Parts: sequence; structure tokens; C-alpha cells
Amino acid sequence: MCQLHGPLRGAGGLLIALAFAIGGYEINNAPSVAEHFVWTEAASWAALLFQTGGLAFGFLVPVLAGYIAYGMADRPGLVPGFVGGAVALTINAGFLGGLIAGLIAGATVLAVQKISIPTALRGIMPVVVLPLIGSAVTAFLMFLVVGKPVASLQQALTDWLSGLSGANAIILGVILGLMMCFDLGGPLNKVAYAFAIGGLATPNEGSLKVMAAVMAAGMVPPLAMALATTVRGRLFSKSERDNGKAAWFLGASFISEGAIPFAAADPLRVIPASMVGGAVTGALSMAFECTLRAPHGGIFVIPLIGNPLLYLIAIAAGTATTAGLVILLKGMRKQDGAARSPRAPEAGADPAEVAVAA
Repeated sequence: MCQLHGPLRGAGGLLIALAFAIGGYEINNAPSVAEHFVWTEAASWAALLFQTGGLAFGFLVPVLAGYIAYGMADRPGLVPGFVGGAVALTINAGFLGGLIAGLIAGATVLAVQKISIPTALRGIMPVVVLPLIGSAVTAFLMFLVVGKPVASLQQALTDWLSGLSGANAIILGVILGLMMCFDLGGPLNKVAYAFAIGGLATPNEGSLKVMAAVMAAGMVPPLAMALATTVRGRLFSKSERDNGKAAWFLGASFISEGAIPFAAADPLRVIPASMVGGAVTGALSMAFECTLRAPHGGIFVIPLIGNPLLYLIAIAAGTATTAGLVILLKGMRKQDGAARSPRAPEAGADPAEVAVAA
């Protein structure tokens, strides 16, 4: 996942959280600050923060698509990816649409690059031809071929999650926790996050609980990795221990991507453990009836959280669960490796006896 997503989500979310803190929850109905702004009114400044944060969130899907295409086709893939991401937003295909748009843009640019062209035209390929053809093909496919089915799938996922609210709130918390921790900022994480912030457009008790559960679960993986590297540092490499120090702040800021280095190094242990901890936290947050109106902010928006003490307990429980599981699984791996390695021969032992014992 591109490195701009965390900063965009963090900046946009914290701006919106500050807007709510200054101007109240009704600030989302304020008129455009370009048309109405009073320098001496706190409400105008709150509206400025809210609308700026909303614009930052608007970049999330295009940036996702653009950098997926960039990863596939380098710089020529950026513009087609951004265009495809913008189309995904236009047709309400969400983060899933952005993911597919990025793949289409990258594949299109790679295909065009394989075409043999005259030497005289190679200079304009990355500046004119590749962005032009890539954008046109990506937009065509997103608008007319794959966009609507993806938008329907996105809506179906949202409706399914909505159907789990109410009496099944704890089950919903478990599922959202699993989704938030499955790919640590990837598409499934983004679907759960988009579901949560979508509910803030028409806030009610249920949607505020969903937002609280999503943010709490998303904080667990990096916090757990930070705790595990602190408690059992010998189970981790030096670079992982260094990443663990940064993960304290990343987790506290609700940046799930802080756990990606650990998941990339050991996915079979880190990801399942993170999912279990996220499920615990999501379920507890729902059971404690914690609420949150801000779409981001981590511990920095505690004043905006309903039942904040219980909320912190839910996060601590999930963090301890994941850290404990990671330590247990990594410790078992170490013990298994030690059992498999041959023992060093004792001093003075007969080489023939050592060979027979081995």
C-alpha cells in the first residue's frame, strides 16, 4: 500500500476531529468557507478544518489506484491510475474500485510499453502517449465494463455489514476487527474503514459504535508489535525492534500500516495473531457501547469517544492478546528450530559415537 495513505488519512481525520471538537457535530452542515467565512467566529474555523479534512479524504482512492499502477509500470502509470481512481469515486466503487482501477492502469501501460515503436517517438511515450492511452483505456473499462459490478459488490458488502448491526452488534465488531487486521491497510481494511466513515454521513448510535470499533481494532496490530518487541525482543531482528519503537506512536495514531514490516517478515504468525486481537477489540468496543464521531485520530481524539475508559480497556485487551500470540508462535518456531539443529559434540567424545548418535 502506498506510503501516502497513512499521512492522508491521518491529516484528514485529525482535521475533521479538531473541527468536531471546536464546532460540534453539526459542523458538517456548514456552508462552504469559500462563500462564508467570519474571521472572529469559531464555527467558521471549524468549518474550514472540516472541509479541508474532507478534501484530504477525497484523495484516498485516486492515490491508492495511482500508486498501484506506479508499482506496476513506474511513473507512466501514475496518471492513468489517478484517473481510474477518480472514476471509481464517481461511480461509487470505493476502495475496491480503486484497487481494480490501479491494476487496470498498470497493466495497460505495461502492455503499451511492449509495443515496438520508432526511435523518434520514444521521447514522447512517457509524457504523452502512455498517459493518454492508459487513461483512456482505464476510464473506458471502469465506466462501462467493470465499474458497475465492482460498485455493486462494494454496496453488497456495505449492506451485509449494515445488516449485522443492532442485535448482532458484537458479531459485527468481530467481523470489522478481522477485516481491519487482515491486510493492515489493504483493500479489505479499506472496505471496513469506508463502511465506518460512510455511516458518519448520517450519524446515529449504531454508526458511531461502528466507527469506534473500526478505529480501535485498527490500532491493535502496531501496538501489539511494539509491545511484543519490548517484552521479547530476542524473538525479533534488530530492524524489527527498531520498527517496534515507531509502532507505539503509529498504533496510537491509528495507522495500521505500522505493523506491515512485521507482517511482511512473518505473515503466517503476525497476521492471524493480529486478526484475533482485532476481533477481541472490536467485540469489546461494541459490547461496551463505545462511540466515536471522528473518522481518525487514535488516542488524540479520546475526548470525542463515548465511554473512553472502557474503550482503552478494549484496545489494551486486543493488544495484549495479539502480542501474546505473536510471542507464543515465534517462541514455538525458535524451539522447533533448536530441536532440529544438531547438538555440538561434547569435549573428548569419540567421533564414531557422535556419528552413530546423530
